[in-house]
Amino acid sequence: MNYDLLYPFVCTTIEKNIPAHFTYHDLQHTLSVIENAMQIADAEEISEQERILLKTAALLHDVGFIENPLNHEAESCTFAKKHLPRFGYSHAEIERICTMIMATKLPQSPTDQLSEILCDADLYYLGSGDYAAFSALLFSEFKAMGIIKTDELWHQRQIEFLREHRYFRRSVQQERDELKNRNKQLLERNKPAASKRLKFAGHLHDFLSAFFGIIVAAFALKSFLVPNHFFDGGVTGLSLLIHEIYHANLAVTILLLNLPLVMLSFFTVSRNFAVKMLFSVIFLGLSLWLLPTFNITHDKLIVAVFGGAFLGIGVGLVMRAGAALDGIEVLALYTLKKTSFTITEIILGLNILIFSVAAFKFGVETSLYSVLTYFSATRAIDYVVEGIQAYTGVTIISAKSEEIKYSLVNTLGRGITVYKGERGFLPGKFDVSVDCDIIYTVITRLELRKLKNVVYSIDPIAFVFANTIREAAGGILKRRAKH
Repeated sequence: MNYDLLYPFVCTTIEKNIPAHFTYHDLQHTLSVIENAMQIADAEEISEQERILLKTAALLHDVGFIENPLNHEAESCTFAKKHLPRFGYSHAEIERICTMIMATKLPQSPTDQLSEILCDADLYYLGSGDYAAFSALLFSEFKAMGIIKTDELWHQRQIEFLREHRYFRRSVQQERDELKNRNKQLLERNKPAASKRLKFAGHLHDFLSAFFGIIVAAFALKSFLVPNHFFDGGVTGLSLLIHEIYHANLAVTILLLNLPLVMLSFFTVSRNFAVKMLFSVIFLGLSLWLLPTFNITHDKLIVAVFGGAFLGIGVGLVMRAGAALDGIEVLALYTLKKTSFTITEIILGLNILIFSVAAFKFGVETSLYSVLTYFSATRAIDYVVEGIQAYTGVTIISAKSEEIKYSLVNTLGRGITVYKGERGFLPGKFDVSVDCDIIYTVITRLELRKLKNVVYSIDPIAFVFANTIREAAGGILKRRAKH
């Protein structure tokens, strides 16, 4: 292995051919990774032959940026296989070098000691005092490539990356982890002013959503359900039932029935949710007390459909703000932990009890119209809470999976999951197949057309299919307010 001859050849190739906008992945980065790798190798007592292999992998690990930044690791391996034989590297040595290079692909996946050293050397700067300077260079490069467009987004991505990253070699952990954690804490403390404004705007949005939701829900109760002696499900339905049977004040009844569930939510959901729910329920009580009653209509079908719809819209707006007007789901969640019943079964059982009492006291017709009211309300809640944000799972099978993965993550900003599979098995060619990455992602339904345009611009014959999913949480999603 003639590394001394290889070194100037590769350095000259990188210096002459790397585009100017690669402010981070330039020749200086390559030289730094080599130096870092040798520093770790000294601590790890690596043999001389393995040091040459490690230096070679470090020298070549980013040369693929010249050909294809989207899949530079594979391009670096192609470069290695093409040029290393004339510098005295055997087939086995080249394969080992390529294993190290491919291990640096994010998320890093080293399988041996040398691969771990190269991975740590490649991201050595995360635990250094020069982190801010290197981060700025990388941001400039990503901005030029259109991967990251704003300071705020870059700042958040860096925080997430530092939280998830780990060094593999113990010697590096001991040397770099403490400073890496300090860099992360500094980022978390010094969020851009725009991020603080966005956070304030989010709180304001939640407040306005809850405010209008409560007004709409109070309007539905006082203008449709109460004047016509209709009921709903959940705690609201139970409050209406008590109001009709005992002529108790509806505002006070709703507040008193929900208070124990507010306290229960503190332990079963979260403190933040409990506080929001408490203020929402109090404000609903005040709205019911202060708003006048309007006898809009006595047509039972209109009352059931539109009364339920307005109530559902109001409750849905409050749910989008991360709160609740009805504690029945909190009760169901608590009961779920104590029994083998599902939340749906518990809520269904409570509602059957409410509508059964309504049928016994006020007649079957009133009870059935109340069921229609409840159905109308639940449909409206689903639409308001999910609405255009209803999620769609998309599976993509393509021969150009690397380019598609890159575009989905960096152009659409979506998280992806990759399954290892095989494509082919066509009629008449059943024995012909190749390994492939099967890409799965979750998007909103309005993003489906945009996603297809991105995929088909890369591979016009890609196989894409989608299915609606009922619930999605976590990952990189446009989430509603967290409880």
